[in-house]
Parts: sequence; C-alpha cells; structure tokens
Amino acid sequence: METQTRQAIDAFQNGFQQLSGLAVTYAFSVLGAIILLLIGYFLAGVIERALKGAIGRVPGFDQTLAQFFAKIGRYVVLALFIVMVLGQFGVQTASIIAAIGAVGLAVGLALQGTLQNIAAGLMLLALRPLRVGEYVEVGTVKGTVEDIGLFATRLRTIEGVYVLAPNSTLWSEPVYNFNRNKVRRNDLIIGIGYDDDIDLAQKTMLDLAAKDKRILRDPAPSASVSELGASSVNVTLRYWTSASDYLATRFDMTKAAKLAFDEKGISIPYPQQEIVYREVGKQGAG
Repeated sequence: METQTRQAIDAFQNGFQQLSGLAVTYAFSVLGAIILLLIGYFLAGVIERALKGAIGRVPGFDQTLAQFFAKIGRYVVLALFIVMVLGQFGVQTASIIAAIGAVGLAVGLALQGTLQNIAAGLMLLALRPLRVGEYVEVGTVKGTVEDIGLFATRLRTIEGVYVLAPNSTLWSEPVYNFNRNKVRRNDLIIGIGYDDDIDLAQKTMLDLAAKDKRILRDPAPSASVSELGASSVNVTLRYWTSASDYLATRFDMTKAAKLAFDEKGISIPYPQQEIVYREVGKQGAG
C-alpha cells in the first residue's frame, strides 16, 4: 500500500514538474501572443477609421463603398497578426496560408453567385449608373431606388410594391435612368378628324405650351402632323421640361388639350370603320 502511494506521489511530482517546465517555456510565447493580439486589434481599428476617413473625403465616392474597403483593411490587419501569433508557437504559417487559400477557393466556388452580386454591387457603387431616389428601368425591374447594398438593391415601384433586385441583374442589363438628365422630352400625340382644321389644332397646342411655365423655351415646342391614321390625323406636340416636372406636365397638357379642342370644335374621333352596302340585282330565272 505504501509502495502504491509513493508511486502516485512520484507520478504527480513528475507531471507537475513537466507542466511547470512547459509553463516556463511557453509563458513568454503566450504573453507575446496576447500582446500581439491586443496590438493587432487596436491597429486594425485605427486602419479602418483612417481608410474610411481618407476614402470618404474623395469627392463623389460612395460612403457604402468607403465603408466596405475600410472593413477589408481591418480584416487584412487582423489576419496578419493572427498568423504572427501562430508563428510564436512554432506553427508553420506557410501551411496555414495555403489552407486558407484552399478554403477561400472552395467558398468562392460555392458562393459564386453571391460573389457576382458583390462585384456587381461594387461596380454600381463606383460607376453610379443609378442613385438613391432615381427612377430606373433595368430589364423587367423598374422602380425608384431606395438603397444600394453590396448584394442587392432595394426599389419601390410606382404602385408602392417592394422590389429587391440582385446587383448582378442590374449590372448585366442596360440601365434606363429617368432622373439622371436634367431635362426630358415628351411627345403629346392627339388624333383629330380628317375634316378638322389641322392648322388650328397645331396653333391650339402651341398656345397651350406657351402658357405652361414648366415647358422650356429652348428648345422651343413644335407641333406637326406625325401620322395619317386609319381614323384620325395625328398631331404631335413636342416639348421639353425638367425631369422633375415631366409626369405632371404630361398629365396637365393632355387634359388641357382635350378641353381646348372641345372649346374650338376640334373633334377627337373614335376608331371607326366605313362599311359600304351594295345592292346586288336579282337574276331572272332562265
């Protein structure tokens, strides 16, 4: 019994001595690792704030894109210090970097669509074919832009419907931006009867354009016969307005033209079809 107790005590003492030796051996490594992590965490924050401030001061640079690059800088600094900490314990950093590269490649292949959205989001933020508050049409997607993210863009349709479009979709199609240019042209087409006075109709439309202050004088409005239709002579009033006044002016001018034509006795015919009846003579019995 005494022999077993003595063996247990000797084993405990040997284990304690080994642990003490390991503690002494790695104490400085652990302390150095903690210091490196603290320095890395502090430096990463400094780098992130510095990048965000520097990029944010660039005229016309999107804030979302500035924040994204600042985060990238932070993570790069943290990754470098983690590799340095692992090197303190004798870990082969070359193999770690290779493993990280392999994992990154696998993740990239698995998230190929997501990465495409991120790349497209960066291009949208950099080139800015659309901005918050602008009305755009991109393929089947149309609406007012409310937010441009790194993965998707949020829009609101005229009917108030919520739309979340992937950035890759918006980047791969032509973007029709209805607010980017300051002025827009509208062609107001109204059909009149073939028996009506064309010159009077043109003058009436030009007079309406002259009275509306939202319609620009340069280029000047014009009225012309654009088509001889099946049931009407189509008269077109072409004018320019600011992009913000486009819809309101279009609606008001359409109403004003109808009222003015009614007042001057100019008809706006419905589609009609002319039917001719011919009497066929009866043939006598032979």
